[in-house]
Amino acid sequence: MTIDAIDRKILAALQSDATLSLAELGRQVGLSATPCWRRVQRLEQEGYIRRRVALLDRAKLNVDVTVFVAVRTSKHSAEWLEEFRRVVADIPEVVDFYRLSGEIDYLLRVVIPDIKAYDAFYRKLIERIELQDVSSMFAMEEMKSTTEVPLSYVKV
Repeated sequence: MTIDAIDRKILAALQSDATLSLAELGRQVGLSATPCWRRVQRLEQEGYIRRRVALLDRAKLNVDVTVFVAVRTSKHSAEWLEEFRRVVADIPEVVDFYRLSGEIDYLLRVVIPDIKAYDAFYRKLIERIELQDVSSMFAMEEMKSTTEVPLSYVKV
């Protein structure tokens, strides 16, 4: 399915504020509530909208330290990768997990309260799976953080 300009407006509005009422969302995109609801349902069913979530204040929840963890491994089998995925999926401090090209094989973004919690995370990780090298980079300042994806590339 392709999406049109109204669908794109709906997506832009919802990724900015998923709590909008259908009436307000419809007003913003120029539709009444029922056609707007149908479009939202279709966008959800077709996977354009994966889910709606609340963005929490990490500082108020005492997990305001961000660590980027670069992992290198000599293991590259499908079985090892699946085990690594399971290990990482079971660690709630890991909020992002990427397989990369280049010098680093994997990158994890970890949120924790302090260095002591990071040490516990690190020990948990290396006890559960064999890794060649783990390098940690602590974020000094968050310069930009958004969950909104650019919609200018969507073909309408």
